[in-house]
Amino acid sequence: MKRGDIVLVKLPQPVDESGHEQVGIRPALVVQNDAGGESFSVVMIVPFTSNLKAQRFQHTILIEPSKKNGLSVSSVLLVFQLRAIDKQRITKKIGRLEDELMEKVNQEMKKLLGL
Repeated sequence: MKRGDIVLVKLPQPVDESGHEQVGIRPALVVQNDAGGESFSVVMIVPFTSNLKAQRFQHTILIEPSKKNGLSVSSVLLVFQLRAIDKQRITKKIGRLEDELMEKVNQEMKKLLGL
């Protein structure tokens, strides 16, 4: 698993079922740096949604499906929902984000985090 991989993840429902986090089985982008990442039991990801209305939020990127990325429908990358998950929540790799889109992700993460 490397930075830029698109994987299927299982995101759990919060115990009290409140909040606005993404849940369920969905694609996510691995954004953690490759160097030293193997030693952690968690990985930093950004989840996708197929709800195109999510583009109304700041820090989102529309990603169209391609053979390389493995997505089956137009999807919105929810950069503002950057999170760490246990690697056991990853079910499989489905593709890899194109380099030019990964650069957009980098810029959006910098804006989000004030870097």
